[in-house]
Amino acid sequence: MCRHLAWLGAPRTLSELLLEPAHGLLVQSYAPRRQANGLMNADGWGVGFYPTSGPQPARWRSNRPLWGDASFASVAPTISSTCVLAAVRSATAGMPLEETATAPFHSGQWLMSHNGVVDRAALGPHPDAESMCDSALLAAHLFHVGPERVGDVVVGLGTCDPAARLNVLLTNGRRVLATRWNDTLSILSTDAGVVVASEPYDDDPRWQDVPEHHLVDVTTDAVTITDLET
Repeated sequence: MCRHLAWLGAPRTLSELLLEPAHGLLVQSYAPRRQANGLMNADGWGVGFYPTSGPQPARWRSNRPLWGDASFASVAPTISSTCVLAAVRSATAGMPLEETATAPFHSGQWLMSHNGVVDRAALGPHPDAESMCDSALLAAHLFHVGPERVGDVVVGLGTCDPAARLNVLLTNGRRVLATRWNDTLSILSTDAGVVVASEPYDDDPRWQDVPEHHLVDVTTDAVTITDLET
């Protein structure tokens, strides 16, 4: 199991989003509040963001715990972006412990993170997968069929593998797509932008829980939540 978040809005530093919140991803790496599967997320972390220099995202990933990366902590306050996707990882048993198995995964302008687990037999192999872990295979599949079809893909996989947990985050820097499928997901909408996260990173009363088996679509103009089972 993992924890992840995405931000779309006014520029915010990576430190503001990942390290500074009272219950942000840094704390969630060792003491998540809503994680039902696994006690901590110490098997790696990653962040993707969109520099002002162009539309292609940059990534920083590691197979070490987020709390042990002093280099990132020293530069995170200096890097800001209007769109960020980040995750901390708890590797599923039997999955590789390597940087390439850590979200966010990348194709073109798109970044993707998977919070959950899915039977790799339901996905099959994929030549473009960065790793043989389930999340990397899922990312390669989504990038191939088109990220906009994430809802259809999640419903199909959930039918093939009823035990799957398929909370997915996707962004191209201008739009965030997210699914809640058998795990927790929350949204914080502010005047500055929108956060979509596995769990609230603070106790702001404006956080709202996304209903089970729903799709979230965030743009700079609106937040739309759709039932995936209708």
